Amino acid sequence: MSDGCHRSPAATAPALYIPPAFREEDPAVLRGLIAASRLAILTSNGPEGVPLVTPLPLVLDGDHLLGHLARANPHWQALAAAPRALAVFMGAEAYVSPGFYPSKAEHGRVVPTWNYEAVTVEGAVEVFEDPARLLDAVSRLTGRHEEGRAEPWAVTDAPAAFTAAQLKGIVGIRLLIERVLGKRKLSQNRSAPDREGVREGLAASADPRDRAAAEAMDRG
Repeated sequence: MSDGCHRSPAATAPALYIPPAFREEDPAVLRGLIAASRLAILTSNGPEGVPLVTPLPLVLDGDHLLGHLARANPHWQALAAAPRALAVFMGAEAYVSPGFYPSKAEHGRVVPTWNYEAVTVEGAVEVFEDPARLLDAVSRLTGRHEEGRAEPWAVTDAPAAFTAAQLKGIVGIRLLIERVLGKRKLSQNRSAPDREGVREGLAASADPRDRAAAEAMDRG
């Protein structure tokens, strides 16, 4: 992911609709949004035209995303048969009230909308069951989400026999980052006064999700 994405020579139409004003292409920003997302949505083609969907944490591993599925989840078998998937990562998001816009008092031609950040990652998937690789995957995931705690838990804190038994119940996945699409819809299409009104309205909200969206607007 050194340049933000790999380019598939036979890339299909984009999976994410992105008007030019909301397009994000900075590799550092995209990587930051992926790393900050705690839970991804993994999707792939399923039977009868209905996608298979699994919410799961994924961790960056160089130019790959690393994670695991429950062995009882048939999604991994579908991936083994058709090894390609798309992962969705959501960042800040918030409802935008027309009342935030100064232009509402001027002409009233305003409607509600939603501000949000989203990144999609598409690529080939490797399914693996090797115990050593599974242990490495769960250790990376655990380390990522335990960091910052006063007393972080580690996989090695559990009895080795117990951990080995738990690993038998999961299947690892490694998704090659071939195509990355980023969208940051943060009122860039509004006038400067309207955009500032949205930022101030969200920043004053009691909902931490709204305040996070205001901070995303501050970051540009």
